[in-house]
Parts: sequence; structure tokens; C-alpha cells
Amino acid sequence: MTTVRINTETPYDVIIGSGLLERCGELISAVHTPCSAVLVSDSTVAPLYAEKARKSLESAGFSVSEFVFSAGEEQKNLATFGELLGFMAASSLTRSDIAVALGGGVTGDLTGFAAACYERGIPFVQIPTTLLSMVDASVGGKTAVDLPEGKNLAGAFHQPLLVVCDCDCLKTLPPERISEGVAEMIKHALISDPSLLEPIASGNILENAELLVKRNVEIKRSFVVGDERDSGRRQLLNFGHTVGHAVEKLSGYSVSHGQAVSIGMVAALRGAGGADIEKIAALLEKLNLPTRCPYGAQEVYHAALGDKKRSGEYINYVVLESPGSAKTVRMSKPEFRAFLEKAVPEGV
Repeated sequence: MTTVRINTETPYDVIIGSGLLERCGELISAVHTPCSAVLVSDSTVAPLYAEKARKSLESAGFSVSEFVFSAGEEQKNLATFGELLGFMAASSLTRSDIAVALGGGVTGDLTGFAAACYERGIPFVQIPTTLLSMVDASVGGKTAVDLPEGKNLAGAFHQPLLVVCDCDCLKTLPPERISEGVAEMIKHALISDPSLLEPIASGNILENAELLVKRNVEIKRSFVVGDERDSGRRQLLNFGHTVGHAVEKLSGYSVSHGQAVSIGMVAALRGAGGADIEKIAALLEKLNLPTRCPYGAQEVYHAALGDKKRSGEYINYVVLESPGSAKTVRMSKPEFRAFLEKAVPEGV
């Protein structure tokens, strides 16, 4: 078991290891007095892990009620958010109680946003069950739901009380879900630590899960601490996300987040004329990730204008200077349109 401390304004630990789901009640009770807890999961995760989490929480003295919603990014919306808030109220939660997110990034985002809003803020715990949520979504305090106009447009910054990453949960994931997390790991490698590319390229993700999750959490921490509100260096974590979010939106979320980020990273490299495009694209393809954008520049341009990374008449776009070094470029709308003509040419 490994612990990574996240020294944000309200510090918390990310605990990484095997067999931790059975101990989640014990681990959570060490940072919060046992109380009422709403356990939130989706229709895919709940049958696998909810009972185990519930038993652990109850054995530690927590009184647990469960909220299960239909799985899928398309469920991360205001309607589900409202249902969860109503469930919290019907469960008589107070500010001294907690919410526990058991699942992937959608569950963590939804639960965290509801926790941030319910009674103006209650504590919440992240128990990520996917590789993507372990290495990225569960750390940093970004919580949100999607609007028809764009991804993550309604949300709040709300740091978790604790993050518990049980790497055993990764064993039930299909290969394509592992690949989604790999996309975010490659993003971390490209913007911060190119040496991480070698162990990722080996393909032995599950065998090295604890070490890989730990290193990626450390990288995420280095961007989050000191920039919790995403106004400076933390924005570099958006590498691949501007085009990525546009692809997700245009596809009606049939293209997953990790797949979209993979497409977005290659688009960013192509638009900036990066010398490592072919090498990185080959690595992504080797790891079963898409690299070709299914939409043209015009479609992506209009979809991206609704992204939260836009500032007035400008788009803040992250480009790679070289592996391990990225920067944010402020583009006007015409500049951004021209960039996309190179980044996502028709049929590429």
C-alpha cells in the first residue's frame, strides 16, 4: 500500500494498493467520524462492488444508503444531479455526513458536484474503480456535470476528503477501459515525464498498476498544488482536451473520454507541427487508442467554442514544445480555426 499526500488548501491522501475496498470503511473512519453516508455508483459498478463497500462502511460504523444511476457519460447531466441531490435530502444527510463516489470519472464528477452543492458543501470520498479515474479524475477537486452545450460546464472545485484506489478493481475492466486510462497516462508523460512512456509502452499495465497509478497521481499533484482553481500551470493538464471534448460532444459521447483525448493529443501535435507525431501516434495505436479525428475542422471548431477553456474571444490551447514540456497558447478565433485546419484535416 502506498500513500500520496495532496497538499491542497485542504490536504488529503490518495491511498493506492490491493484489497483496499474491503478496508474502505476503516480508512474513511480514520479521517471522518462514522456518520450517515450516501454511496453513489452506476449500474455497471454497483453489482460488482457496492455490497463489498457497503459492508466495509457499515462494519466501521457508517449508516449507508445507496444511489445507483444508469451507467454512461450521457447520464452525467443536470437531471441525474438533481435526482442525487433529492436522494441526499430524502436520506436526511447533514453537513456532518458524507458522500462516497464508487466508480469511474462520471461517478466521481457527479458525486463531487452534488457534495459541493448539498447544504453548501459536505465532505466526499473518492473510491475510483477505473484506471482513468485513478490516475486523473479522482485527484484535484474538479467536479462537474455536462450541459447540452458542452462538457463539464456546470461544476465546482471541491477537494475530496480521501481517495482510495484499489488496484484489484482494474482486473474486471475490459481492455478498452484500460486503454482509456492509458491515454491520460500518456498525456502525463508527454507534458511532464517522458520516462513514463517506456513502462506504458510495455503494455504490462495491470502488472505494474500500483507503481503506475502512484507516479501518475504524483504528476497530477505537481500541477494541482498551487493552482487549485485552474488559472495557471494546471491548465497544461488540458493537453489533448480541447479537440477531445469537442469529439465527445459531436459523437453524443459514443466516443469515450480516453479515446477522445488520444485523438485530441495527436491533433494538437499535428496542428503545432510536432516532430514526434508519428512516434506518439504509433504508440497510441499500439495501445488500442484511436488517433484519427472522425470530424472535420469546421465541426470541431464550432463544438470547441462551447468549451470552458474559452476566455472571451480567445481559446487557451495547450501545445507540446517537446516531450516533457508543454505550454498554453492564447489563440483568437481566426487563429484557432486556422490551427484546426492543420490539426484535423479532412479524413485524417
